[in-house]
Amino acid sequence: MFRYRTGRRPSSLSPLHALALVVLILLAGCQMQPPEPVDEDKMAIDRMLSLIDERLDVAEDVARAKWNSGAAINAPEREAQLLDRVADEASEAGVDEAFAREFFEKQFDASKQIQRRLQLRWVQEGRGPFANPPDLAEEVRPVLDRLTPQLIDSLSDMQRIARVEGAGRYLEARARVLVQDDFDGEPRAVALRPLFEVMAR
Repeated sequence: MFRYRTGRRPSSLSPLHALALVVLILLAGCQMQPPEPVDEDKMAIDRMLSLIDERLDVAEDVARAKWNSGAAINAPEREAQLLDRVADEASEAGVDEAFAREFFEKQFDASKQIQRRLQLRWVQEGRGPFANPPDLAEEVRPVLDRLTPQLIDSLSDMQRIARVEGAGRYLEARARVLVQDDFDGEPRAVALRPLFEVMAR
């Protein structure tokens, strides 16, 4: 009489099947990892962030110079002239003029935020004039003039990288490392906004 077997142990996987299973698991893990830009694009993003940080760092020198001289933080006529010059230089470099204007407007805004916050702090502290403030024309503006063409060149890279998948995530992660976080990160957020608006996630 034929009887059914009960409690039969399942056969173990063959080495070939086990290897195939491992490969499938690894492939699934790779697919779950979000894409990242290539190393060249990462370096370009890092360079842009370093330049933004360097420009924001100049804001304190501007604030000290204006604190001593009593000059206004807002300089709309000078800013308009700078934006016109930036737009021309950006166009020559193949950068979209509107993109360049918005980017530099936000750099100006971020710098002015830092200047206002610092001067408000100094008012609250009752601080007098600084003993050795930097000279705005001779020391500070040459630094900004040096950074401007470098930023335009970097904008050309950002324009190229903008649609690279994962560029926005990389930008966000590296910004927390490479760009100063003064005043709860608000000036940093303002300075970076034009880049976040165009970068693919």
